[in-house]
Amino acid sequence: MKPVRLIEGRSAALRIENLDTDQIMPKQFLRGIDKNGLREGLFYDLRFDAQGVARPEFVLNQPAYADVSVLIAGNNFGCGSSREHAVWGLQQAGIRAVVAPSFGEIFYSNAMGNGLLLVTLPEADVRGLMDDADQGGRNAVAIDVEALTLSAASSPDHAMRFEMLPRHQRMLLEGLDAIGLSMTYQDQIAAFAARHWAAQPWLKDVAVGAS
Repeated sequence: MKPVRLIEGRSAALRIENLDTDQIMPKQFLRGIDKNGLREGLFYDLRFDAQGVARPEFVLNQPAYADVSVLIAGNNFGCGSSREHAVWGLQQAGIRAVVAPSFGEIFYSNAMGNGLLLVTLPEADVRGLMDDADQGGRNAVAIDVEALTLSAASSPDHAMRFEMLPRHQRMLLEGLDAIGLSMTYQDQIAAFAARHWAAQPWLKDVAVGAS
């Protein structure tokens, strides 16, 4: 993963409450054994009708929002079943951050573990960002992962503060996934193991040679 310190980009508003992972990445796009091709499945049933024709009213189908990198979403974004494919599809489509009043818990962990920044803000602030996004020319945002602030083009002097677990902040700033973060504690893990076996040597390799 690449370190993430500052995300600057244009935003789009998804005014949908409880948008679940089945809608973010429908089941028919989960057949592959790798991460490839998920961009095509992102929000598929929202983007296309039953005949596969693009829905012009869906915001991400509109030319003005073709290159957005930040989604401003409704409450409980990413609820539903656990599927990292939803996170990977968003990233493959160029989405680097999602801002919402709340997120599905499992989706939140999957996103932050894969370097997709999720920002939780009060509903009033999210509604303001949605209004900015709908106006097109005022939909640029800047998210500072180190300072934990979000600034909008409509009010650049007003930085909205958000919170994040120190663990997630470190993972983003240093470009670490969950395994990479664990590997930074190798010395402590080795020291713990040495103390454990020294105190209880009869447990070490107890199964070696067992048939």
